[in-house]
Amino acid sequence: MSKSLFRVKPVEPAPHVDAGEPVEGSLQGEATLKRTLTARHLVLLGMGAVIGAGIFVLTGQAAANHAGPAIMLSFVLAGFACALAGLCYAEFSALLPVSGSAYSYSYATLGEFVAWFIGWCLVLEYLFASSTVAVGWSGYFVSFLTTTLGIPFPAELAGAPIAWEDGGFVRTENMFNLPAVMIVAAVSGLCYVGITQSAFVNGIVVAIKTAVIAAFIGIGFFYVDPSNWTPFIPENTGPGQFGMDGVFRAATIVFFAYIGFDAVSTAAGEAKNPQRDMPIGILGSLAICTIIYIAVCAVLTGMMPYTELGTAKPVATALEPYANLAWLKTAVEIGAIAGLSSVILVMLMAQPRIFYTMSRDGLLPKLFGRVHPKHQTPYVGTIIVGIAACLLAGLMPLSVLGELVSMGTLIAFATVCLGVLVLRYTRPELHRPFRVPAANIICPMGFLACMFLFFQSFPEHWKLFVGWTAVGMVIYFAYGYRNSKLNRA
Repeated sequence: MSKSLFRVKPVEPAPHVDAGEPVEGSLQGEATLKRTLTARHLVLLGMGAVIGAGIFVLTGQAAANHAGPAIMLSFVLAGFACALAGLCYAEFSALLPVSGSAYSYSYATLGEFVAWFIGWCLVLEYLFASSTVAVGWSGYFVSFLTTTLGIPFPAELAGAPIAWEDGGFVRTENMFNLPAVMIVAAVSGLCYVGITQSAFVNGIVVAIKTAVIAAFIGIGFFYVDPSNWTPFIPENTGPGQFGMDGVFRAATIVFFAYIGFDAVSTAAGEAKNPQRDMPIGILGSLAICTIIYIAVCAVLTGMMPYTELGTAKPVATALEPYANLAWLKTAVEIGAIAGLSSVILVMLMAQPRIFYTMSRDGLLPKLFGRVHPKHQTPYVGTIIVGIAACLLAGLMPLSVLGELVSMGTLIAFATVCLGVLVLRYTRPELHRPFRVPAANIICPMGFLACMFLFFQSFPEHWKLFVGWTAVGMVIYFAYGYRNSKLNRA
């Protein structure tokens, strides 16, 4: 049995994919997805996912509770780990242009058991990420309704009935988060209709939020008080609270902001020319967004003391003391609503395609692999993911969702870094349209960097993560192991 747990999918050189040609690369089961995405679409998809929660939600909380002005350094550390993993993703996505992301890459290099574990972590990443961002979207939406438009909204319907305090869940006075549920339902409907429509809407939303962020940086720069940056790294007050320990903990939290470039790889099965376009989409979106993040952090912590930024809408909060910038605060709220919508869109596009690929490999029931005859989307998976995301967004607190997403993401990234190195030694003859430079150095560094950040959150949330993993193992051994196509073969 131990040998069969680590059986790998056959890897073959992926043929060049011309526009519209239904070629699935070396892994089976992708021929029914439509190839319509260009490099520009992929960069915008990455920006659509990356520019969102990191700026509009998590930045303020990480600065106020963990890093202070040194949140800029936290973004540099998280961006460095992502850059290492991004190079590995670029090599794999060009070699294997399929929709399974890190799951497919692990299956081809490290074996079925590892692939299942990573696929289950990707569920934690994408499903919980869409729910996390929906909670942030709700905060900006309610703020826009109540403070800008003067429309009251019941507080009981704008928050989770569960909170995380002192390492456990507690009951709150809220009923459920209605706006978060509504946005997830609406975006799920768009993903059901089709990839082309989703990419088109995403492009419009990215343009809106990029313009708003540019305005915030350009105008907010003139309101920066350098004294707010002193001390740059506040003195440590406890585990994970300021000092370099806090900077590392904040890097784990804001790592959530970078998961968009990973989502780009799930669209490889729908890219016109994945061998050329996937590296451009992954690395291009990562580079652009890292620069934007650092600039926003500098302005944000310069405009207001970091201790006052721990809200669900930190960018809007930083503008509140300036009455003459009320128009910009309104624009930021609109940009955040649009920006977070695009993040939810990309996350809800990604997760059904992970299920789609796992289903085609026999590890999940066939219904997850069903493709709509008209829209050419994995519609059953989209419906199931949408319902689950609605429940999580309506009931779970933001803090727990965000850190669990980061943990799942870091495990997936670390595995991809390891997988590239393994495949270099086991199949050196494969043609690689993109190659990681100095792979013997970059891959181990990427693996270690991701695992280091993973263990910054693990001590506090280890029970939740282990419990999630245990559920996944039960599903694998009860269904996936016996129904795997490799097992039947």
